[in-house]
Amino acid sequence: MTQILLIGTETPLLEGLAQSFAALGLTTSVVHTLHEARETAAQQAPLIAIVSHTLAAESTGETLNVPLAPGGALVLYRTGASGTAALSPTLQRAVLADLTLPLERNRLLALVQHVGERAKTTGRGFDDSSRERLPRA
Repeated sequence: MTQILLIGTETPLLEGLAQSFAALGLTTSVVHTLHEARETAAQQAPLIAIVSHTLAAESTGETLNVPLAPGGALVLYRTGASGTAALSPTLQRAVLADLTLPLERNRLLALVQHVGERAKTTGRGFDDSSRERLPRA
């Protein structure tokens, strides 16, 4: 099952996203700091980490140190009220998308589905023990 990690301080927005992902059959965790995100991801690495643009800009190193599952992606979000802090070039290269929420909510859902399908197709993001095994001939 695809694990999504939502990181930020906009609790109503993140809870709404968590409900949308749950409706798609995805598992989500909501945390408020990058430190909590690293601890949560250490237990089960998410396929996608969705991080507040503000948190990521303030702490590039911590953002990049959040563990992701193989084939995982880092997505940043901002709300209409948040500023546009500059990102380091390293972080810019690591980010799959930088979205304005809730305006681009449908785009986020499509990206999550695409990354999940890509992980399934390539066999990334899944333990060998959890994969369905084919019978030997």
